[in-house]
Amino acid sequence: MDSEADFIINERQRIQAEYKRRGREVSHDRYAPWQPAEMLMREERKRVAAKMLHRAGVFPWRNSSCLEVGYGSLGWLGDLITWGVLEHNLSGIELDQDRAQLAHDILPTADLRTGDATALPWEDNSFHLVIASTVFTSVLNGDVRRLMAAEITRVLKPGGALLWYDFAMNNPANPNVRRVGREELHQLFPQLKGKVRSVTLAPPLARLVAPSSWTMAVLLEAVPLLRTHLLAVLVK
Repeated sequence: MDSEADFIINERQRIQAEYKRRGREVSHDRYAPWQPAEMLMREERKRVAAKMLHRAGVFPWRNSSCLEVGYGSLGWLGDLITWGVLEHNLSGIELDQDRAQLAHDILPTADLRTGDATALPWEDNSFHLVIASTVFTSVLNGDVRRLMAAEITRVLKPGGALLWYDFAMNNPANPNVRRVGREELHQLFPQLKGKVRSVTLAPPLARLVAPSSWTMAVLLEAVPLLRTHLLAVLVK
């Protein structure tokens, strides 16, 4: 087994171990859709993403082929359905088998697969839209990140777009994640061009403020220094 295979396998095993740890130690309610902070963050990123995709001329329609890398138990696939994309035009790759099964139960006719994104099982130029949302920051190995980025670029159609959402600030309390800033984002996807915006009120602050004052949370969310994530639409 060569060194490339070794570092991919090691990173995959580390991530899977972290999934199990979080499953044991983090309450499922923390990210539940009824939590005010989750409502705030999800609504904002979906609204901004829709606007950016439309302005770039790449908003997905019913027959658009769409892939989500790291779709979890549903990810953005549900949002794509609400935007009108037909279920059989949705595809996904997910490392965790349990979460993948949950998504498959919800979207049984979508092409949802289990695996990692260093070797995507689709042909070149397959998708109008690829989504990578809070995926790359879970990958600590820079070479694995670059392989994933190259695969995403490969499967995008010319004129297709990457919808990116991930955090750009490190969490000192969690050494199992690492930020992706604007510079690294552009280095990962040198063939793609487009807009990048800062979004999302810092989650600890959102969880503190949103339950008691939605209006205050929205006002704080408008302050650029309090935003922790990047949302990008990058076109091939």
